[in-house]
Amino acid sequence: MSEYKIVMPSKPRIVTEEGNKGVYEIDGLYPGYGHTLGNSLRRIILSSLPGASITSIKIDGVSHEFQTMDGIKEDVIVVILNLKRIRFKMLSDEPQTVTLSIKGPKEVTAANIKTGGQVEILNGDLHIVEVTGKVNLNIEMRIEKGLGFISKEAFQKDKVDVGTIAVDAIFTPIRRVSYEVENMRVGDKTNHNRLRISIETDGTLSPREALSQSIEIMINQLKAIIDFKEPEIFAPEEAEAGKNTEDKKPARNATHSDAGGGSDFADILKTRTDSLDLSTRTLNALTGANIRTLGGLARKKREDLLEVEGIGEKGISEIKKVLGKFGLNLKE
Repeated sequence: MSEYKIVMPSKPRIVTEEGNKGVYEIDGLYPGYGHTLGNSLRRIILSSLPGASITSIKIDGVSHEFQTMDGIKEDVIVVILNLKRIRFKMLSDEPQTVTLSIKGPKEVTAANIKTGGQVEILNGDLHIVEVTGKVNLNIEMRIEKGLGFISKEAFQKDKVDVGTIAVDAIFTPIRRVSYEVENMRVGDKTNHNRLRISIETDGTLSPREALSQSIEIMINQLKAIIDFKEPEIFAPEEAEAGKNTEDKKPARNATHSDAGGGSDFADILKTRTDSLDLSTRTLNALTGANIRTLGGLARKKREDLLEVEGIGEKGISEIKKVLGKFGLNLKE
């Protein structure tokens, strides 16, 4: 009787990447797993990746979306539809307010919108409105982060100011995603699957980031179900050094204030960052930098963390405070 051998799939391989479009392949999937994995990833990519969208608009002198404005070529509803096409990239998780203040006559684009340091407009050449008369046009927009689609009725449950127009919000940064499955040979078997997945984003994140984040979301969901603990992986020189020490400390770069408690200390270093008391922004930044355990965090220098997008001095102070609770410090 031949011994059963488990075949593991390959890591995602880049087929093409052009701007906000990408095609990736995963080889060696067990028969039937191509559709299992492909459909799951497609649903996660469409529904679970965060994005930013306008949730409400306020235009001076306008009380509802079916109104017309003197000196403005477009109707209010057309202006709102144009504003909803703007692609925003937000660095903050908190709602932000951006403004548009124009004196006509002038053709107005998204680049004329005044944003703070936490908001970036990616399609500044998008036409918004044409002011044909010598009038002032003042628009205030509320930008929020979210998932998927939320109707304006959901926003109207909260009390809104007079003249504020709630709009449907499409948060997803994905324009389209599809997948194909074909058979391939693995050893003497010809029925293993190759998964090819095509992703197009709105430009606020790359297709590679969309695929990576969706895989991570799936893994984290499964880990939560079975209470899986990921083993700490050490460099070969660290493992060799551990053999020659009595307490076998798991990480040379982690500074611990208590020299005892070897196994307990090892468990502490395996603590996942998503279980720590960290802000959403700091946690997302660490996850994006592939720093997922307390031990991995303690092995980083202050300078290393400052190079991570989304982490500044405030984030460093927050991280140091959390490490201190476990008697750890950043690497000197």
